[in-house]
Amino acid sequence: MKLLDALSAFSEWTDHLLTRRSARAGRLGALRLDAYRSYGTAAKFYIKGRLMADPGIAPQTAADSRWRNFRSMVRRFNSREITGADLVAELPDGSQHLVTTDDEGYFTLIIEPHALPEPESYLWYPVPVRTVRLPTNYPLPTAVVQASAKVLVPPPSAEFGVISDLDDTVFETVATNVLKMLARTLLSNAHSKLPFVGVAEFYQRLQRGRTGRPDNPFFYVSSSPWNLYDVLDEFMGIHQMPPGPLLLRDLGISRPKTPPPPGVVGSAAIHFAHKLHEIDDLLTTYPHLPFVLLGDSGQEDARIYREVVRRHPGRIRAIYIRDVQVPARALLVGPIAEELKVEGVPMLLVAEYATAAQHAAGLGLIVGVEQKEKEDLSN
Repeated sequence: MKLLDALSAFSEWTDHLLTRRSARAGRLGALRLDAYRSYGTAAKFYIKGRLMADPGIAPQTAADSRWRNFRSMVRRFNSREITGADLVAELPDGSQHLVTTDDEGYFTLIIEPHALPEPESYLWYPVPVRTVRLPTNYPLPTAVVQASAKVLVPPPSAEFGVISDLDDTVFETVATNVLKMLARTLLSNAHSKLPFVGVAEFYQRLQRGRTGRPDNPFFYVSSSPWNLYDVLDEFMGIHQMPPGPLLLRDLGISRPKTPPPPGVVGSAAIHFAHKLHEIDDLLTTYPHLPFVLLGDSGQEDARIYREVVRRHPGRIRAIYIRDVQVPARALLVGPIAEELKVEGVPMLLVAEYATAAQHAAGLGLIVGVEQKEKEDLSN
């Protein structure tokens, strides 16, 4: 771990040096403040975002070539973050909450509002964030940069929450093959990525549960880096996936917040630790809300979700694992599913989402097909 910390410190130092040199040479350009979709309760908001030099990425379109997508991806990953900047989030009650960006330009705020602000849309509450002081070692324009953080607050009528992976769960990345995964990531955009058949409809039905109202909150936990946030967020909108916080990972080299279990090493350990930490936070934030978990057999999702069940007994209603059609990976799911059966938690390995939907209807999580058709006709 000492070597890992040293590499992280060296990476940050060189990145900051290049950013300062670019700023002095006038090549840094305007700043961009990203405020990510996040979550909270009526008593506590969790807000996260990042301040960086605007990479100048053109809007994504369906006509973009692979070469254009690649150039845009290079700009996303060649970020010039601004460390040591002071920001303020201000609520309608007049309270102000200060925060300083960290070594990677990120900021995290935990706010206890006196009252909920007016919702921007159903379940989503806006919190304005702006810069108040930029670091003196960056000769940057002093104009205020601002953004609006959107915070998801589930209603009391929510039946359950849903936590879903993204890669190879919602769309294909072939995470079991590093070269293919890199090609799909670097050469695609929000329009060229395609969701799996039936995933959007199944997720919408989970969001509506048995009441027919979109009350059940969605959370997307992925090991994809924050650099891909805009691509993933736009993809979700294009394909009408239930909106939810995207809980991604810092690309930097750092010590995991939650250590993985013995025997999980390398990139699998990073993936395991990040997802387990984020899921723990979600279940702690909503102690009275049960959850449905969705993932795939390509990485560590089955083992991560087994650990979640152990840490939070009685909280998980069902687990659905999409089969990525790699036999060796599918074989790992069976024994875990048998273990969880003893705990009263069904884990289903599915080749298509129609099978998952049928199972969820049998559990009473969603309306069955026949009832859904009757409701559609009546509407």
